[in-house]
Amino acid sequence: MAVILFYEKPGCVNNTRQKQILRQSGHDVVALDIRVQTWRPETLRPFFGDRPVAEWFNRAAPRVKSGAVVPELAEADEALAQMCLDPLLIRRPLIECDGRRLAGFDEAVLDSWVGLAPRAEPAPQACPRSEGVCPEPPSTGEEH
Repeated sequence: MAVILFYEKPGCVNNTRQKQILRQSGHDVVALDIRVQTWRPETLRPFFGDRPVAEWFNRAAPRVKSGAVVPELAEADEALAQMCLDPLLIRRPLIECDGRRLAGFDEAVLDSWVGLAPRAEPAPQACPRSEGVCPEPPSTGEEH
């Protein structure tokens, strides 16, 4: 069993399903709101590994969908600076476990790190909502 830090946007349907997969595989998931973290380029950059900069972005982010941010045109330093100011631009979830970091829910990588229970269908990657907007979660008064 592993302890997994899972940076998400609370209320995101995909993030909820992805956390269930991890928990059903016997792992402890510590869910953290990606929007309220104090991101700095040096803390954010390791999550992206050797992926191209355009893959660091959340394609459903309002500024990406509106065309205000074009991931294919962004340089690494610029992308990190924008993401630190607007965490909705960050590809989700960000996952941290045993010193390793990952952006996005890559089942093969996670299975090699911590092991995942066999499943019939792969985990969702893209937002199932055509508009890409998740509703705000109700306030429960609980901290994650």
